Amino acid sequence: MDTEILESTQIQEAAAFLAKGQLVAFPTETVYGLGADATRPDVVKDVYAAKGRPSDNPLIVHVSSPEMVWEYADNSYKPLAEKLMKAFWPGPLTIIMPIQPGKLSKAVTGGLTTAAFRMPNNKATLNLIKTFGKPIVGPSANTSGKPSPTLAKHVYHDLHGKIAAILDDGPTKLGVESTVIDLSVEIPTILRPGMIDSDDLLKVIDNVNSDHHKVTATEVPKAPGMKYKHYAPSAQVIIVDDKKDFKQAIAEYVAKDVPLGIMATDEILQEVPDNIETFSLGQDVLSASRELFAGLRQLDNDHVEYILAQGFADVGHGAAYSNRLNKSAGNTHYKN
Repeated sequence: MDTEILESTQIQEAAAFLAKGQLVAFPTETVYGLGADATRPDVVKDVYAAKGRPSDNPLIVHVSSPEMVWEYADNSYKPLAEKLMKAFWPGPLTIIMPIQPGKLSKAVTGGLTTAAFRMPNNKATLNLIKTFGKPIVGPSANTSGKPSPTLAKHVYHDLHGKIAAILDDGPTKLGVESTVIDLSVEIPTILRPGMIDSDDLLKVIDNVNSDHHKVTATEVPKAPGMKYKHYAPSAQVIIVDDKKDFKQAIAEYVAKDVPLGIMATDEILQEVPDNIETFSLGQDVLSASRELFAGLRQLDNDHVEYILAQGFADVGHGAAYSNRLNKSAGNTHYKN
């Protein structure tokens, strides 16, 4: 099929594709998502097929209002969930709760009795969901395991010919996926770090566990990104944790005569030789988070075999950046 690029104002056209059971990529403040009617198991299965995604990896249900959530979620979780919704929605927080029996298919939940809900902070997508009248599933709109898309052209690169349309609203503002919090356990637990961190959450709720970001090989993940390899380009990513080590790391890989790319802040790039391909992460961890996936994609080319990527401290906003970068690198760090 031809994949149409729609302007952000072409909401009716995008909704019409969804109504026909077709797939439409949509913008959010985090990354681009791959949308389909969350109430149709046959269509949801097409999402897994288009991405090449394992079927036990649950999908996030995107809504246009908190009220839409309670058509599907267990209402006994409403008091706690609505505290979070009031503080952070629309925005980069995904909330996992048990669902009402039979309300969402196992294709959406990965076979679990819980589902993940999010109200994205993007006007075009909120209008799309309102116009469509039903929630849409929305995993990242990329080939499974590859860097997430932060531009419509990233989506087109991975999925053209596999989906009906892409609703283009320019570059995403945050660049890393939403924080995922699980309310179905005794202590609310962060399953995936994002730009809303535990300190932010503790201003709203009494207790948060922030230690559970992985599952075992036999465990079914409750949230995306917990079990399978993610965000990985073809080139091997190597994290340089201390910016003082960059000069030595570059010298070592140049001596090995291997195709090299550097992904770092402008301060570090000033000292990189001109013959090495580079990508700027900007000035700090916020800009680095926004540019991370774009950098992994740009340096994933025939001229680069290894990518030296700058690490940041795994605290605050650095937790989300570090989580994604470690997954893309397979936890490979430079040792001097």
